[in-house]
Amino acid sequence: MSDSREDLDGRVGEGYGGPAGPNGSHVNVVLARRGTPTAGALLGTFTAPAPGHTPILVVVGEDQPSYEPVWPPTIMINKATALEARHQTITWGAGQLGIAQGVLDAVADGLLEATAEVIVLVCVWIDPAASDETVVRKSTRAAVRKAIGVAVQGRDPHAAQALVERRDEVTSPFYGGS
Repeated sequence: MSDSREDLDGRVGEGYGGPAGPNGSHVNVVLARRGTPTAGALLGTFTAPAPGHTPILVVVGEDQPSYEPVWPPTIMINKATALEARHQTITWGAGQLGIAQGVLDAVADGLLEATAEVIVLVCVWIDPAASDETVVRKSTRAAVRKAIGVAVQGRDPHAAQALVERRDEVTSPFYGGS
């Protein structure tokens, strides 16, 4: 764990949780310290919603009167455009709950403090073909906890070096060239 919470500002992490396929979840996390330009940029996401991409403050609770924001304050934005009702329900239901649980897991594990001094941004990919809310929730929870761990503790230097050594052989599922 980091010796100082001051150095969390601008830390980034990435995580995938769950099975391969539509019920898995991919997240990117950015941590910001309150009062910094990074925090200002994260809070600016609220002023730039787009159709199917709605930034929200992550809350938990049974219904609106009982909603409680997660601490540290956590902003969620979806990376997959959510226009269909089922995808919206899974994104802002199972996805939001999984994000909340992943952040709270990081607090329970001592990676973050439940304070307003740190702001967490979670960009989440939930496949429009996702169908199992419970698997999506668990997948998102695992992905968020992993990503926060990478942001706070850093990446395994051996894994980073191994990637450098394989740099000529790496590929992407979205690359069709040779």
